[in-house]
Amino acid sequence: MQLVAGSTVYRQGLNTTDKDAKVSRYRGQMKTAVVAIGGNAVLRAGEEATIENQMANLRRTCSHLARMIANGYDMVLTHGNGPQVGNILLQNEICRQDVPAMPLDVCVGESQGQLGYMIQQALTEALRNEGLNKVVTCVLTRVVVDPDDPAFRNPTKPIGLYYTEEEAVELRQTRGWALVEDIKRGGYRRVVPSPDPVSIVERSAIRRLVFGGESQAEVVIAAGGGGIPVVMKNGRYEGVEAVIDKDLAACVLACDIQEKLLILLTDVDRVYLNYGTDQATPLDHIKIEELERYKNEGHFPLGSMGPKVQAALRFLRNGGERVIITSPELLETALDGKSGTHITP
Repeated sequence: MQLVAGSTVYRQGLNTTDKDAKVSRYRGQMKTAVVAIGGNAVLRAGEEATIENQMANLRRTCSHLARMIANGYDMVLTHGNGPQVGNILLQNEICRQDVPAMPLDVCVGESQGQLGYMIQQALTEALRNEGLNKVVTCVLTRVVVDPDDPAFRNPTKPIGLYYTEEEAVELRQTRGWALVEDIKRGGYRRVVPSPDPVSIVERSAIRRLVFGGESQAEVVIAAGGGGIPVVMKNGRYEGVEAVIDKDLAACVLACDIQEKLLILLTDVDRVYLNYGTDQATPLDHIKIEELERYKNEGHFPLGSMGPKVQAALRFLRNGGERVIITSPELLETALDGKSGTHITP
């Protein structure tokens, strides 16, 4: 998918002023990036989702982000929300007899606030350890999706609890949910649409915060959990029951604020061909044509590296200049070109 729609909305939504021109000139002297952190940066496999565990993981990740900032970068930071929004949905189900359940778009908003606060705390602490007095600012972010996206006719993203066959039948009838059987886990689970992101509603505010000129002091958190999915209907934005892939949302965010560097942090050091096999081959520096060929050969499954590769290709085909895929621990050396996977047009 080309991001022409989102980019057009962005260009039409801003008026060029002297201040914009000054910011544009200053921007040429800045090093900036959109950085997406994965779920492992907040909660690792097998860990209990306590606040203590999540904050400990975030402190580790934010120490690397703070060093990147200390080395002269400003950033927009985005993140996943899988375990957190899952727990919010679980709380909805447990308490629904006494407290009205909230729709999925509201739950995504709740998780944005929760994780935004936690990242603010951890990153502010890490920045102060580096001697920096930056202000970590979280922007509650809506992401526009197309109401005619095929994903709405074919929901595939599993969320929430596991149900028995009898409960699944009742939920289909009473709530209109789509549920599929998970043979491995021995139950049925709700599936929701995962439409492609088109544009960021708050893009101009995010851009002003990160490219605010010589007095700019903000580190921005935005589009958490892929953003709150909304559609334009009858002249206003309406939330929809869907989830957006966070890497694809990071791509659209970077395009909408006209960023040139996108960094996707994950739990592996770089992208591999034949990952998990004896023939695993690391990719260090690669052009988009070669990466797309490998993608078409099936090297990057949707459940692992697929969304990151797809986000990288879209970003570079829509004006981006470089994508880095690596782990938080290797972020500093990756920025120097010494580790990670570097993808360029």
